[in-house]
Amino acid sequence: MTANADALTVEPSLPATRQWLSWLLVVALIYLLLAGVGAIGDGFKAATGNNARELFAFATNPLVGLMIGLVATALIQSSSTVTSIIVGMVAGGLPIPIAIPLIMGANIGTSLTSTIVSLGHIRSGEEFRRAFSAATVHDAFNITAVAILLPLELLFQPLQRLSESLAGLLVSDASVDMKSVNFMKTLLSPASDLLAGSVSWLPGAVWSGVALILIGVAMILFVVTAIGKVLRKVMVGRAKDIMHASVGRGPLSGIASGSVITVLVQSSSTTTALIVPLAGSGVFSLKQVYPFTLGTNIGTCVTALLAATAITGPTAELAMQIALVHLLFNLLGILIIYALPFLRGVPPMIAEGLATLAQRSKLYVAAYIAGVFFALPLLLIGASQI
Repeated sequence: MTANADALTVEPSLPATRQWLSWLLVVALIYLLLAGVGAIGDGFKAATGNNARELFAFATNPLVGLMIGLVATALIQSSSTVTSIIVGMVAGGLPIPIAIPLIMGANIGTSLTSTIVSLGHIRSGEEFRRAFSAATVHDAFNITAVAILLPLELLFQPLQRLSESLAGLLVSDASVDMKSVNFMKTLLSPASDLLAGSVSWLPGAVWSGVALILIGVAMILFVVTAIGKVLRKVMVGRAKDIMHASVGRGPLSGIASGSVITVLVQSSSTTTALIVPLAGSGVFSLKQVYPFTLGTNIGTCVTALLAATAITGPTAELAMQIALVHLLFNLLGILIIYALPFLRGVPPMIAEGLATLAQRSKLYVAAYIAGVFFALPLLLIGASQI
């Protein structure tokens, strides 16, 4: 789910005669995404050897991992980028128990985008209140989901256990299914060889590994931004049609449309840019927007699942496992919070309270954004190190 400033403006659809070129570009960008994820995995293996666990010892505190994921996503404004990087890190040796809080933090960090979109209505009192509540219901839901599921994960490991079982079914062992493993390895080997060769002049495996990691991160940043722009040009008209036809038809339809639109345009900020202004103008109510934003949480998981297919060999199952953790976390969050009547109303209640404060004074808006997404996480990280 790309979340960058460029996505806050919805671009017109391309003429039909040029759309096939755009789809060819999408295919090329997906290949670069897979190559970038593979480069991160290879880089971590080269740089850390078998010492990845020691390298990430600072994040063994799950709260620190959560905050790192939150701040990284809020700064980069792209949960797709952060989760793809985490997939590559797991392939390179990052332990799953450390990666899970990072994924949860990324889920909170990505909700900053919808809050930023709502600021476009800041000059109109009641309109801003409606837009801000529609935006922050996403924040409130993701924070509530983490507050419930992180303690459960620390105690009973439901996400780790379930994702491990599913990954075992989806990723066959190399000794059983060499054909499927070799296909992806063969497909990506030209890019892997080229990238490895480009850093081979550096002294030692550590520096070559670090360079591969940086190249991989840069490739993912570029691809996620570019693919969002291309897909917006191709799909945004259809996305609007889906949204207008389905958001007002009930919660299940709203969740489904949020998921589909996010998959189609691969951009959470495009999805929120479509819905938040309509909520601000009164076309959709908070009750209708709420399930739609939950659907965007599901749709954003596609990129990490796609990225996991880039990993082959003994760590392929681990890479798929952490991508599935992202999906399962969002699905379980919806099942627990939205399906239970006494929890369903919590995120809207928080969002409406925040919107009332925001309408009263814009200082509350600045304090909320700076405090929740940057100051508090950084303070917690610093305190934990002390």
